[in-house]
Amino acid sequence: MLRTLAVVVLSLAAAGVGFWGYQEHKEKNAILINAENNYQRAFHNLTFGIDRIHDQIGATLAMNSRKSLSPALADVWRLTSQAQSDVGQLPLTLLPFNKTEELLGSIGEFSYKTAVRDLDKEPLTDKEYARLKSLYKQSGNIQNELRKVQHMTLKNNLRWMDVELALATEKEGEDNTIIDGFKTVEKKAEGYSETNTDPLPGNTNQLSANYLKDNKGAPISKKEAQTKALNYIQMKQVNDIKVTKSGKGSDFSFYSVYMKNKYGEEANIDITRRGGYPLWYIVDREIGKQNISLNEASDKAAAFLNRHQMKGLVLDDSTQYDNVGVFAFVGQQSGIRIYPDAVKVKVALDNGQVIGVTANEYFENHHNRKLSKPALTEKEAEEFINPRVNIQEKRLAVIQNELNQEVLCYEFLGTLGEETYRILINAKDGTEEQVEKLRQVEPVYDNLL
Repeated sequence: MLRTLAVVVLSLAAAGVGFWGYQEHKEKNAILINAENNYQRAFHNLTFGIDRIHDQIGATLAMNSRKSLSPALADVWRLTSQAQSDVGQLPLTLLPFNKTEELLGSIGEFSYKTAVRDLDKEPLTDKEYARLKSLYKQSGNIQNELRKVQHMTLKNNLRWMDVELALATEKEGEDNTIIDGFKTVEKKAEGYSETNTDPLPGNTNQLSANYLKDNKGAPISKKEAQTKALNYIQMKQVNDIKVTKSGKGSDFSFYSVYMKNKYGEEANIDITRRGGYPLWYIVDREIGKQNISLNEASDKAAAFLNRHQMKGLVLDDSTQYDNVGVFAFVGQQSGIRIYPDAVKVKVALDNGQVIGVTANEYFENHHNRKLSKPALTEKEAEEFINPRVNIQEKRLAVIQNELNQEVLCYEFLGTLGEETYRILINAKDGTEEQVEKLRQVEPVYDNLL
């Protein structure tokens, strides 16, 4: 009897384990299918978007009136922004693709600058028309190469998950149609970069790329990257750790580190190869009940930044989501806020652990700036604001405008009715650079019942 019972129990246990394994396999497959679908969508959207960019630039070459040309160029700018977004959704982090993104950025910047000016008073110059023709030719080259990749992808039913795996395991040197195709796309874009050495007026994009590229910190090894990752994240009982180096040809080199401990907690972090700076990281774990205040958590966030060479920052905003504090820090120089030097820090309110950092903007943009004196006084700048706004705070700040240029502004915080606004007025000419409605504190709906 006991033997029969034991056999039944073991059979049920085996069936249970089998069912659990099947469920796990099914769930993992669902995640992989979803990721693959997202990659496929982004790639085909990118290919279609480049088609439209090429066609629209071609159409502008035949236009002559501002009535037609300005909207067409504005549409090119919109399409390039979408194309850059689609590139960002592909698993190309470890594959150099910066020249193609630079080309898209140049198309977007040229089209935006031209679209917003009065073309009746300032029509396209011969030099600008030549630049437009060059962009048309280069976008056509990119279009052709992407179409070849798309054709081979559809013909051979290729998977983007295989691309991600090849890049992550540094096996991209093997035969891979998609990777080889994108390397060809990058090569075509590199040709554009080499022949277009004359930057557009006010172009500051190169500044961001150069800061990390010219980082003079001592290079670290994979082993040192692993040690630094453990130091940053402070995860206990780690029993699985993988370190992957970024692809060759990137503007700057970095390590991607994956960690998992015996409790099932996971973490991912990107660390610069020179200096070992944390560009971003996130810890995936269950957060317990709150034991520290938001103010204490902000102190821990500030201490983390100071400890890891991110100095000269001031707290700009703090928010609590469930049992997590999210803190936004910005740079400060001579009492002027520097918004491009931004860092976000997430702190768990159960034990004060820093569970998330986004510092890439800081390391891309941070440098000692030569700040000019404002041409307008604070009072003169305030005259450009809607008189219905009740000004509460005011200060000088540096921001990046729509053209990715840094501009010195007067920052005004004011109220209109029950809403609070941040208004940024160019300190040189009074241009209303940005108007932002600040979010209200989310109501606790449980207390409203």
